[in-house]
Amino acid sequence: MKRIMRISDIRATTVTVPLEAPLRHANGCHWGRFVRTIVEVETDNGLIGLGEMGGGGESAEATFRAMKSYLVGHDPARLEEMRFKIANPTASLYNNRTQVLAALEFACLDLLGQAWGVPVCEILGGRLRDRVPFAAYCFFRYANPRTGHDEVRTIDQMVEHTCALKRRHGFTTHKLKGGVFHPDYELEVYRALAAAFPDDALRFDPNGVWSTEQAIRFGQAIENLRNDYLEDPVFGLNGMRRTREMVRIPLATNTVVVNFEQLAANTLNTAVDVILLDTTFWGGIRACVKAAAVCETFQLGVAVHSSGELGIQLATMLHLGAVLPNLNFAADAHYHHLTDDIIEGGLMKYDGGSIAVPTAPGLGVRLNRDKLREYSELYKRLGSYPYDQDPARPGWTPLVPNDRWADPTDGRAPQIPF
Repeated sequence: MKRIMRISDIRATTVTVPLEAPLRHANGCHWGRFVRTIVEVETDNGLIGLGEMGGGGESAEATFRAMKSYLVGHDPARLEEMRFKIANPTASLYNNRTQVLAALEFACLDLLGQAWGVPVCEILGGRLRDRVPFAAYCFFRYANPRTGHDEVRTIDQMVEHTCALKRRHGFTTHKLKGGVFHPDYELEVYRALAAAFPDDALRFDPNGVWSTEQAIRFGQAIENLRNDYLEDPVFGLNGMRRTREMVRIPLATNTVVVNFEQLAANTLNTAVDVILLDTTFWGGIRACVKAAAVCETFQLGVAVHSSGELGIQLATMLHLGAVLPNLNFAADAHYHHLTDDIIEGGLMKYDGGSIAVPTAPGLGVRLNRDKLREYSELYKRLGSYPYDQDPARPGWTPLVPNDRWADPTDGRAPQIPF
């Protein structure tokens, strides 16, 4: 009989990895870097599986250390048992561990793939595609604090930036992250992108900060463009439903359908056409595969959402994208904004707007321990940053629906520690 692996240790390390420039969004800013917690699950036969979670610091590291009392001695193949051990739905009313579960599931799947000598996508049912297409994720950006370059604020800057991304990576789908400036200004920017790339697909995401009336007005104004979908124009299923009744563009979400209860509600009374599956928000790759099957049954579209990944989570997105029969849209990824990664070989490469699904056993990525140390030390020096604050507007906070827009003529560059 084949010997069963047992989990022997769980380790977590928080890192911060620089971006080309600070990324502005409707609720604040990524302050020139991403903060992520890297998880290592070791077994008694010496294998190490990798996971990743957004955010971090001492609290995240302490949470993963606490999981040792639940999981040391556990068979990593018993993933459903692990789900109920650490994320029982009733207990989770008090200690929501969905993203913790996701990072541990990534690591356990990585372990199983290594032990069985197959990539994770083969465990999930077998790959249907060898490459996953991605969209250019286009943000308004502050200038890089070190160089003073890479600002994206004006229409011309956005078009030039998107052209550069297309030249460098081959993207044929372009997603504009809005909700920063007044909708009328962002409508001009979006139309300029459509004019610059008449043969490419477009999508727009204001992060749910518009009123339903603003969403309807904007949606109707772009109906003649080559849209994949309008993502999260408002926050809440009923607002999405009201918008959908008045706008002839598919609506998408990664905010108001992020669990199976919400998916059931949306299926019974459709408010959203395309569900953006996030391997962390849903609690793991397997949960996303289950959700995609529901969407396939009820003829809802699916795409892959990005929550600011490094290479480990990107690998989970690639394995997910490889096995979904109903992946009809290019995936999102913040990945091309990064300047480096913590995996061996550095940043994964785009080719023709897509990235190859790893073929090595497990997730197919391994830690570069020198980079892990380097960016762990950088995190210890810089600490976290407030995702929901804007460094150039102290004291600012957005409303929902918002009316506190940034000024597109304001070219100041905030001082951000790097």
